[in-house]
This record gives sequence, structure tokens and C-alpha cells, in this order.
Amino acid sequence: MTNAPRPYESYVYAYPHKTAYRPLADRPALRELWADECKDALSLYLHIPFCEVRCGFCNLFTRIGAPDELTTRYLDALDRQATAVADALHARAATGVRFAAAAFGGGTPTFLDAGELERLCDIAEKRMGADLRTVPLSVETSPSTATADRLSVLAERGATRVSIGVQSFVEEEAKAAVRPQRRSDVEAALGRIRDARIPVLNIDLIYGIDGQTPESWRLSLDAALAWRPEELYLYPLYARPLTPLGRRAHPSEAGWDAQRLDLYWRGRDHLLAQGYEQVSMRMFRRSGAPREGADDYACQTDGMIGLGCGARSYTSDLHYSFDYAVGMREIRSIIDAYTTTEDFSRAEVGRAVDADEARRRHLLQSLLQAEGMAVEGYRARFGSRPADDFPAELDRFADLGWLDTDAGPGLLRLSPTGLAYSDALGPALFSPAVRAAMAAYEAK
Repeated sequence: MTNAPRPYESYVYAYPHKTAYRPLADRPALRELWADECKDALSLYLHIPFCEVRCGFCNLFTRIGAPDELTTRYLDALDRQATAVADALHARAATGVRFAAAAFGGGTPTFLDAGELERLCDIAEKRMGADLRTVPLSVETSPSTATADRLSVLAERGATRVSIGVQSFVEEEAKAAVRPQRRSDVEAALGRIRDARIPVLNIDLIYGIDGQTPESWRLSLDAALAWRPEELYLYPLYARPLTPLGRRAHPSEAGWDAQRLDLYWRGRDHLLAQGYEQVSMRMFRRSGAPREGADDYACQTDGMIGLGCGARSYTSDLHYSFDYAVGMREIRSIIDAYTTTEDFSRAEVGRAVDADEARRRHLLQSLLQAEGMAVEGYRARFGSRPADDFPAELDRFADLGWLDTDAGPGLLRLSPTGLAYSDALGPALFSPAVRAAMAAYEAK
């Protein structure tokens, strides 16, 4: 491998990133944005921006606590937004509006109590028309909020997957990650999730925590495996700006990179040996476990409806959301503004996606999956081949040993090393314009 970059540049979970979004001067009407879009296989995401504690590594759009009936006011606003969005989707629909998948994220959706979760499901079903009992429904939770009554509501309303952020089964490590928790509480929460008989359990773990060793990492892996989760996500720790860990001193970049990369390989190899298949750098699925994703939804091409002040929506040529922040004061201000909004009929903040950006997004989101990308599918959509559109990038990836040379000419697939370097490969596909916008963004 020649001149390999750092393995942990940035976690690319969406492109373009929200830091490239800007206020939309024309504030386009949603009914115009969605008028000519295909709406027969949409994804629905409802965002709940509340947590009981702010983890040290977290840069998600969320606040601690919800005083003065804030959750009620937030759900009221979510209901108003859902009504406006549903009206826009159906206003000029040439074909039927159908949702192929749904998810509740955050924050911690199970911060809501059982009654509020019922209302959240009602908004998805009665306002948006999503049939939660017939499509995949994924919900995020935490050890302290995975209570029996909340899980019972989710199971009854059709949840097919619950993802719980454990991060570490070693209490000292959890404390070092500013995620204080007792292992006994984590195990009890996992037991309640299994008792609820929701088909897919996902456990999130983090490597690279201060003081973590290969032995303690193996302990967390084995503790998670004892529950036979259908999915496991292994995340490298990042110390991002404006987060508690971002304000602390951390190991040298080279030393920390080496530690995280070593723990990644150890975790990957252990899970493969235990009968798990690698789906992406982070995701591992137990062999024979049900595939949680919708069969007819493709994130590269199908639209997404996001409800809530931290959610994004995607049309074919515009990604939009609300204002973005990481700092607590700014997040509280944005949430307060959201709860008092009456008119949700227009897109406020976002970024246009032109033909070049669509190509980059398609290649990025496909290539970061372990199964790779069929070249013919890309050609059918864009009329060109990846090697024609991104010769310099793909040649560099090949020189670095990131591409699987045994994949054959019809498949573009990462090598094991390429998957390990996903957090360097993804950012390498960002366009100059998106890079400039992200660099110009003032963190708040």
C-alpha cells in the first residue's frame, strides 16, 4: 500500500453532509418539490431529539431532558409537520404514495413514554399513511429507556428492529466515553428487548475508548455475542468538535489510528469466526438472520421523508432539513423554534444535488457496502461507467489496495483493506464544492 491516508477521516452516513446545507433563498414549496418524484417506495424517518444524557462522543442533534412538557409540544409540531408533508405528497401525485420502510431515531426515541410512543406511531400511520405492521420499522433505544411498557408498544405497533447503544460492557470504559452505566442495567435492558420478541436486535459497540485494550474489547464483543444479536455495529470512536470528548486531550493521531485499526481487525475477525457476515465497515449480520432492510427501497435512488427538526428529506435533486447544530444552546434554540412553527409547507435549509453529485452519492453509498456495486446498474442510471466519471479516484483506490481485484469487470467492490479504510474512502469522493461548503461551515 502506498501513502495510505489516515483511516479515520470522517464517518459518511449521508452525502452531502448537513454542514454543506445552507438556507434556501427561494424556500421552495414541498408540493412543487415532490410533484414529479416517484413516491411508490419512500423511506419515512421520525426524529426525536431528546436523551437522558449526552454521551461524550455524540454530535447528533439532541438535547438533554425535556422540561415544561417539551415532548408534548414537540409531538404537536411533529403532527403539524406530518399533516403539511402528507398534503404536499398527495397534492399532485401521479402515482400512489407508499412507504417501504420506517425508522424512529434521535436522540433516543424511547425517551418518550409509552403513551407518547403510541402517538408517534399514530403520526406515522394516520398522518403519513405508513403501514407500520407491514414494512420494516427500526427504533433506536438506550439501556435506561428500554422499559417493558415502551417495548410492548413498539412490538404491538410493528417494530421489526431495535438498536441499542451499549458502546462497552466494561463500566470503566463507558465512563471514559462519558456514557456512565452499569453492566447489570445493560444486561437487564437486553433481556427486556428479547422478551418483547422484536425480530432483530442490534447492539452498538465502540472501539478506541481511552484505556480500552484488546482483552477488554474482546470482553465486550463476547458479552454482546452472548445475546445472539441479529446485528452488531462496531463504531470507531471519534472526538468531534463541540462534544465532551472533543474538548479533551486525546492520544496522538498516529497512535490512536493504530489502536483503532488494530481493534477493528480484531473485532471483524472475531465476528466472522462467530458466524457473522460483514455488510459494511460497521455492520455485521448473523448468518441466517432476517435482512431488516426493505426489499424495494434503494437509498441511492428512492426518496426519503424526514419529520422532526433533526431529520433530512431527499428528493432527486434537493436534500433539505432544518438548521443544524451540535452545541447545547443552539440545539435548544432550534428545537424551541420548531415547536412554535405553524407553517411546514416549505423547505428551509438544504443543498441541491446536480448530476455530478448524484453520481458521487450513488457510487459512495454503493461502494461502502461489502457486496459492492454492479457497474451495469450505475450505467443504466447515468449512461456512463464509474471509471469514466471518476478515473482519478478509482485509480487511487486501486493503487492503495482498496479495490477487490477478484471482483470481475462487472462489479466494483472493496477489498478487506478498502472496507477497513471506509472512513477515508468516503470523504475522498466528496466534490470540491461540497468540501468547500463543509469547510466554510461555522460549528455551532
